[in-house]
Amino acid sequence: MNLTISGHHLEVTPALREYVLTKLDRVTRHFDQVVDINVMLSVEKLKEKERRQKAEVNVRVKGKDIYCESAHEDLYAAIDQLMDKLDRQVIKHKARLQEHHHESPKRLNGAVTEAPQ
Repeated sequence: MNLTISGHHLEVTPALREYVLTKLDRVTRHFDQVVDINVMLSVEKLKEKERRQKAEVNVRVKGKDIYCESAHEDLYAAIDQLMDKLDRQVIKHKARLQEHHHESPKRLNGAVTEAPQ
């Protein structure tokens, strides 16, 4: 699993890196077929009152790319919201992969072929 944590207008401190890693443990615990994770932390300075901290993640799993983003005034709160969203999407993807309640291709036509007697 490749992990990239980067910052835009922000220095990624060891404390931020460790916080993201502990939150990502929850996602990798649910689904172990993660190939690549890219995390982007950024600060948007619109106005002094509306200063937004934004966190984005792009997870490449077997068969799909999952993208989430979250914004909040506090970066740690944005990371928490982001990991909650990502966790729900990963669980949903895992459920789709494990669902085996589909019809077999032989029975899709509605008629079962019988052998002549």
